[in-house]
Amino acid sequence: HTSTMPPKFDRKLNQHGVKGAYYGGNWVDIEDCAGTYQPDPSKCSSCPTHTTCPRSQSLNASTSSPPNSIYDVIIIGAGCIGTSIARELSRYNLHTLLVESADDISQGATKGNSGIVHAGYDDKPGSVRAKFCWPGNQMFPQLDRELRFGYQKNGSLVVATNTNELEVLDDLLARGKINGVQNLRIIDKNELFEMEPALNPDCIAALYAPDAGNVIPYEFAIALAENAVDNGVELRIRREVTAIAKKEDGCFEVDMRHWEPKEYVDVRKKMGKSIDGTESKEISLLSLVMRLCISFPASIAVMEGLIRFGLLEPSSKDDAKMVMTIVAFISTALVLFLPGGGGKSRRGSSSVLKDIIDKCPPPVGTGDDGKVSLKDMFQGGSGSKNVQHGVTVGLESVKSRYVINCAGSYSDQIARMIGDDSFYIKPRLGDYILLNRNQGHLAHSTIFPCPDPVLGKGVLVQQTLWGNLILGPTARDMHNEETRDMSNESIQEYILSKCKKLCPYFDAKEAIHGFCGARSKSSRGDWIIEPSSKDANFIHVAGIDSPGLAGSPAISVYVVELLQKAGLKMPPNVNFNPNRAPIITPKVGLRGLKMGPPGKNDSDGKDEAAMAKNVICKCEKVTELEVVRALRRSLPIDSTQGIRKRTRAGMGHCQGDAENYDCECRVRAIISRENGVSVEEVGGRPWPATSTLTQRWIYKDEVQKEGLEKRMND
Repeated sequence: HTSTMPPKFDRKLNQHGVKGAYYGGNWVDIEDCAGTYQPDPSKCSSCPTHTTCPRSQSLNASTSSPPNSIYDVIIIGAGCIGTSIARELSRYNLHTLLVESADDISQGATKGNSGIVHAGYDDKPGSVRAKFCWPGNQMFPQLDRELRFGYQKNGSLVVATNTNELEVLDDLLARGKINGVQNLRIIDKNELFEMEPALNPDCIAALYAPDAGNVIPYEFAIALAENAVDNGVELRIRREVTAIAKKEDGCFEVDMRHWEPKEYVDVRKKMGKSIDGTESKEISLLSLVMRLCISFPASIAVMEGLIRFGLLEPSSKDDAKMVMTIVAFISTALVLFLPGGGGKSRRGSSSVLKDIIDKCPPPVGTGDDGKVSLKDMFQGGSGSKNVQHGVTVGLESVKSRYVINCAGSYSDQIARMIGDDSFYIKPRLGDYILLNRNQGHLAHSTIFPCPDPVLGKGVLVQQTLWGNLILGPTARDMHNEETRDMSNESIQEYILSKCKKLCPYFDAKEAIHGFCGARSKSSRGDWIIEPSSKDANFIHVAGIDSPGLAGSPAISVYVVELLQKAGLKMPPNVNFNPNRAPIITPKVGLRGLKMGPPGKNDSDGKDEAAMAKNVICKCEKVTELEVVRALRRSLPIDSTQGIRKRTRAGMGHCQGDAENYDCECRVRAIISRENGVSVEEVGGRPWPATSTLTQRWIYKDEVQKEGLEKRMND
């Protein structure tokens, strides 16, 4: 059983989106959010759009391609490093392509980590990590003021429980000062327990880093990618790089395999549609012919009218050519802009959500079909080709003057495509357990034990931005058979028992989710941020393990400098807009919201006031408007997982249980309506992915909850 809570422990901590929001690192009450966390939409890059993203591509895919078919830069990998670099490059007038092998932004290590913006006291002085961590940390407040992904400057504590560990704190303090980290200090037991009353009573002191913070890492990467695309970067997902060659013209030719989920491909085949997500060739050709039949006579009629009223008098061959040119222009415009000619409208629909929900397949929460292997984690985890049973639907070849390798755990394989074997990746898995929001008040700061000389920082206890309590991670080196083959029960016992030594009062039975991330530790023992020895125009940003998230903004600035030194001309993008509006609207309980069965409060997709009231996810109070807002941004979303990462729909206590509020099917229906596709074409959440839990809806499984409590106390 959990230990008895200390008598004075009665605090309530802020939770992002509940009566306010974190903005620039600090808390803003809901009445002060207007103009800060909630800006004037007209001043932001992410204004709602009215057309659907092409399948597996960004909204600007048809307009951002370079005129000579040669990109300036291709970035391989869309985690927090790749998206940071993409956003930094969008400040310049360049043709940049960001490619990702998984089915969405941030499906690799960025999705499966603690989200800590480390201060940098732990990094070895003189290392590449130490060079970028503290400068990157200091960039987060301004980044959040621009992109509004939610950044909480909560501080971190490394706690000591004996006199030997006090010496470790002194060493960390000295190391931090060498690394340039400011505001570090060691606090005594009295101050420590004033800050964190739920700590283990054996704690006697701590190293306090007030500048440490936390984010939701995938929301951070999504915000970066959105703003990058809004400012001209092109994105393609589900693109697996298969080969890279240097051509005679000095450019790289990058070959990619475009894949789509087998379930999606099978549905498209059954419906007579093309398997790559575009209209079938027969339908497209027929549509084009019909439009020309309509548009050409219409264009002639317009020209006759201009001549009849004396506005145009063709009296020569040149004038006749001009007339025919104008006719062709008007015809083309009509072909493109007649209803159905351009992107599919997603500004509302006649489809009734309840009818779509009734056709929705149930969510998956048991079985092993969606299990993620170690190899899968190198290329997107639950969003990888293998887990999605991907089918190749196209082969693409693109050319670029420069390539940036940000492929995470796959970066050594990308390097070998140009003959560079100067490093290899040694993956280390980190497993986590996430507890319900009612446990988040136990730790405001990020709480660490004294670091292990081999395994690093160790497990942590931390309140997340949204108010959950996160426990973990493990440090399972995949070259070590003992740690690689740990059972789910052993992983849970390791996390729970270690975290209990930091904070003995959490309730393990409040676990709602488990997940794992693969950290790409390099054979060099440090980050690799440099031009390849094989080609100066091929830049490695590889082996970026912790504290890579914290260092990512500073890394991106440095990569731009490397490109400039390599000869890339970078004229400024005079239209660059750094501002992005948030997707989530802060709320006060259920004030102004409506809950009910499908059909009771659903909108038609046009009435924003109705959508703002209609609750789609009961646990997290996600509204229909927030789901629609995410879908009308510039990144492709075609699964409930994509919406889950952007709005938290399905991330609450019940984890999208169909018997509770069935939020996954509601989200699936909205995606179907907004994207103009059948509900069968919309992807769902795979299970078990990387979870150590036996089923998704653990809140109903008393046997599993009791097992977690037992492992905590073993």
